[in-house]
Amino acid sequence: MKRYLLTALVWATATGVFAQNTRTDTLKTRTDTVVKSSTDTVIVKTKRKGFKFTFATGDEARKIAANRHDTTKIKEVSKAPGFSWGLTFARFDLGLTTLIDNGSFNLSPQNNFLRYRSWKSSNVGFDLIQVGYRFNSAFRIYLSGGLDWTHIRLRENITILEDQPVLTYRQDNINYSKNRFTSSYIRIPLTFDWRSHDDNSGRRYHIDGGADIGILYNGRVKQVSDENGKEKFNDDYHFTKLRYGVFARVGYGFTGLFAKYYFNDVFQDSPAQKGLKNLSFGLTFGF
Repeated sequence: MKRYLLTALVWATATGVFAQNTRTDTLKTRTDTVVKSSTDTVIVKTKRKGFKFTFATGDEARKIAANRHDTTKIKEVSKAPGFSWGLTFARFDLGLTTLIDNGSFNLSPQNNFLRYRSWKSSNVGFDLIQVGYRFNSAFRIYLSGGLDWTHIRLRENITILEDQPVLTYRQDNINYSKNRFTSSYIRIPLTFDWRSHDDNSGRRYHIDGGADIGILYNGRVKQVSDENGKEKFNDDYHFTKLRYGVFARVGYGFTGLFAKYYFNDVFQDSPAQKGLKNLSFGLTFGF
């Protein structure tokens, strides 16, 4: 079957080109396109050079000049200042999370029950709505709202207990294949966004930074074991109800890196966990 298709392709090509003479024709085209909108003016200039295929006989037999396209694009963009708002799905953060105990990456003895698996403790978040103001093509600020989860993968075979006056756990005689301790927040970041002009590939550099506020809406313990199967328990678990911190993002095109640090403690109304803070970092998608 492949042989038949190849034969037909060669025959069709030869039929079309044998009707041409033996010289090679050079084609040059140039196109200028102007696109205008209420806020942007874009000028795109395209220049193409190419060569026709030519089959010939005698000294010119089987001389083929392959097509070549040299395209140059020049974009001139001017954006007027203005407000914008709407729904979005952007700044999807996917990274690792770590606990800092009074300035140390090692947990103190009273917090040792929170020992976690570093490569399985993660932070996930994204924005769903935003309102902002653009000063020019390179700089804007915006306030957005989204969701954010911090998953701490516990090493110990313990259960964090619900409805306790302070953060309390129970030691279990069960070998958990998964013991995940999760805090879920509505995140409200205020972002200062600098971005470069588009390069020849249509991508740009971004440098973002700002303040982040989080409102707790759920805490959860999820456990998986042979004895009890899959179990989920929901409570606030003394996670701080209103957290605040800073973040930064740098990237190129669609992807980049992020880091987030929160100034207040991970837990509230639990004196033994005083000074325990959260740091997250990883990849971000969709500037």
